[in-house]
Amino acid sequence: MRLQEIKINVDTMKLEIDIMKQKRNFAIVVCGGQAKLTELPYHGETKIITHQGKVKRVKFDEGEDF
Repeated sequence: MRLQEIKINVDTMKLEIDIMKQKRNFAIVVCGGQAKLTELPYHGETKIITHQGKVKRVKFDEGEDF
């Protein structure tokens, strides 16, 4: 699965991410007290689908230049 759970510190309600450990560009999606990280594709689209103000799914559409 492409989405990786990020732990949120329940005492401070903060999350920490070491951006130097990430290999590529990435996006963080936060909804309902959960946070998830995903790497973005080199060529393509990453769509965040919502329903009634909450994240329903994250869709990936990748391609490659010819």
